[in-house]
Amino acid sequence: MVSAQHIQQAASDRRRWWALAALAVSVLVVGLDLFVLTLALPTLAVSLHASTGDLQWFVDAYSLVLAGALLPAGLIGDRIGRRRLLLGALGLFGLASLACAYSTSTGELIAARAVLGLAAAVILPLSLAVLPVMFTPEERPKAIAIVGGATFLGYPLGPILGGWLLDNYWWGSVFLINVPIVVIALVAVMLLMPESRGQSTSRIDIVGTILSSAALALVTYGVIRAGDDGWTDNIAIATMTAGIVVLVLFVDWERRVARAGRQPLVDLTLFRSAGFTWGTTLSTMISFALFGLTFAMPQFFLDVRGFDSLGSGVRMLPMIGGLAVGLGIGQRLQSPRKQGGGAPAKPPLLGPKPIGVSGFAIMAAALVVGTATSASSSTGFVAGWFAVTGFGLGLAMPTMLNAALGALTPERSGSGSALMTAMRQVGATIGVAVLGTVLATVYRSKLTLTGLPSSVAATVRNSVGDGVAVASKLHSLSLLAVVHDAYASGVDTMLWVCAAIAAVAALLALLFMPRQAGAATGRDLHGALPPQMQEPDHAPPAGVPGSAAGAAGAP
Repeated sequence: MVSAQHIQQAASDRRRWWALAALAVSVLVVGLDLFVLTLALPTLAVSLHASTGDLQWFVDAYSLVLAGALLPAGLIGDRIGRRRLLLGALGLFGLASLACAYSTSTGELIAARAVLGLAAAVILPLSLAVLPVMFTPEERPKAIAIVGGATFLGYPLGPILGGWLLDNYWWGSVFLINVPIVVIALVAVMLLMPESRGQSTSRIDIVGTILSSAALALVTYGVIRAGDDGWTDNIAIATMTAGIVVLVLFVDWERRVARAGRQPLVDLTLFRSAGFTWGTTLSTMISFALFGLTFAMPQFFLDVRGFDSLGSGVRMLPMIGGLAVGLGIGQRLQSPRKQGGGAPAKPPLLGPKPIGVSGFAIMAAALVVGTATSASSSTGFVAGWFAVTGFGLGLAMPTMLNAALGALTPERSGSGSALMTAMRQVGATIGVAVLGTVLATVYRSKLTLTGLPSSVAATVRNSVGDGVAVASKLHSLSLLAVVHDAYASGVDTMLWVCAAIAAVAALLALLFMPRQAGAATGRDLHGALPPQMQEPDHAPPAGVPGSAAGAAGAP
């Protein structure tokens, strides 16, 4: 006979996993927005009479606000409630998407993009922060795999949906796709997710908030400018240097706050945990390599292989297929194994060290194979190494995130997750800038433009897209072949750099990652939230972890 306790627990489990689906939808919409704009830039240049500087700010306004607001967003979630803040951020993201879609000037679009970045700065860390609160350490690998898979799913879906919309509708439609997804996420979070918060009632570290926001924004802007104007650009160097100086001041301030017995914005003692330190560091390194790859390959499909935007997006799907397989296998390998008859679960087959090392090594090997890519490479060849790269990523990235999250107590999961997300965001920005520079440098060095007027040659050297346009205008098949081969050579060199990063990550994981993931503390034996973490004026529904009934009904 099934008891009421078992029925209640089953309902609790269903609500938690449906709430996780809401989180996955939330991060999916952010992933879509990261890539969908790049396809619309040429159209925006005409429709809004946008200059090159305006186009750059359409992208940079989002990135700068996102980087600067990540750390305070996590801390505020710990203080006022993560569910409450996530609902507000989703609503703001939807409104800002509408503002982007119906912007009538470049200034309006830049402002709306900045607001989108602010909302994303809340959504991204809080989607990780609630995982140690809602799920036990045994369940967390599966939860991270689902949220991580949704994040990466946005990368190919952005170009696919964006390309189709731009081919059939006006440019604002690429932002309107966010709205129905946001509405679904809002309803699901409101109905299914329990509220949680930290225990601290101390004042928010205002000075630390200002210093961290300034440091991250300055470093991000300097790196973006260096990627566009070269690494010898004086403004880029000055901005990056200022950002590093402010970052040093921030670390010193946080230490002083901690010594004074107050709660800092960033708990620097987290770096005493090998799981947090190396899980965060290695996931940042892979973000560096991954975003360079996702930046270069769509251009390869568009300008070298000659596919349209939709076709280019579709050819990114093998990476997602490999990623899905890697996520599934990795989650099974590091989850406790159930036994029948009520016997205690067996330990996981493997810990984070062997899974992480294997994932990074597989990525490195696949990227080395990818360095053989040429302008005439078949779609099957590219799809093959793309899929294996995704498989390695699916093994490694969630494993690193789980190792880092395992060091976080639920009451500090917001600020800790924000620190992880901030490091990965900066790593991704640096990756695009550095690997983009490598790609552009090799592309220009491989061009043979004898006989072309200097102004025309300068246009060809500017980018592969410009080179293809010039060759088409001149009806020169020889110039087109030169441009294609030069860009393919740049891609190959960039892939060697990505492979080296993955190989170094494998070595570091082998040397420093703990064999077993740490477990977050702050939960009772049933994985329920302690009473002080519940929001007093809005307790979660009965049967959901975090409520008294949920705790009572836990097995």
